[in-house]
Amino acid sequence: MNKSNSSVKTKPSVSTDWARVRRDVVADAPLSVVKAFDPYDPNDAQAVDAFWDKAQLKRGRGRPALPQKRPTLNMRIDADVLDAYKATGPGWQTRIHDILRRSMPKLSKA
Repeated sequence: MNKSNSSVKTKPSVSTDWARVRRDVVADAPLSVVKAFDPYDPNDAQAVDAFWDKAQLKRGRGRPALPQKRPTLNMRIDADVLDAYKATGPGWQTRIHDILRRSMPKLSKA
């Protein structure tokens, strides 16, 4: 039985006319806008300002910043200890931190 290739999806070929882009930059030509796809007209300064006033910026990947930055610590531990914690999967550094915090002596407020 021969399968048809009609179910295979391919990306459309898109290429940039860099010569046109360079000509437009040199001529300081206004940017072309397709109203159906663009949130604002980049040639209209008021529209751009209004868009950015309402924009909500998202933080990138990773943990949110702490109010107080933790210092970096370099220490040597036995390889088998490190391997055992790494074997527990992602978050092994946090688990080591939690163990150290729990084992901290209770400090008096005096």
